[in-house]
Amino acid sequence: MAKQQTEVRDLQEGSYVMIDDTACKINSYSTAKPGKHGSAKARVEAEGVFDGKKRSLSQPVDAKIWVPIIERKQGQVVSVDGDDMQVMDLETYETITMRIPEDADVSPDENIEYLEMENQRKII
Repeated sequence: MAKQQTEVRDLQEGSYVMIDDTACKINSYSTAKPGKHGSAKARVEAEGVFDGKKRSLSQPVDAKIWVPIIERKQGQVVSVDGDDMQVMDLETYETITMRIPEDADVSPDENIEYLEMENQRKII
């Protein structure tokens, strides 16, 4: 899995983080001041990029955490067949079969943008 390690204090809203071995986009990030016997804590609320589930994380700000490397790519819809569509990557010219999201209205020859991590893809 393509990922890199960083400290919790370096995270920001809108960036990505691995929670429970799932890539998530951070919705909110807050920190609590250090107490008498402990270090400062960070609370992260995030939503899964590919599954949409909400997850939370609470760790010291100096703890290390994994950040996924998610690529944003351009593609062109080649054909639409039921709930699936064929998309051609505009950089590598590779053809990929993707599931059409419920809220998306796509047609052949339309350019789309999608996120890719490993073998997971999502239209945005």
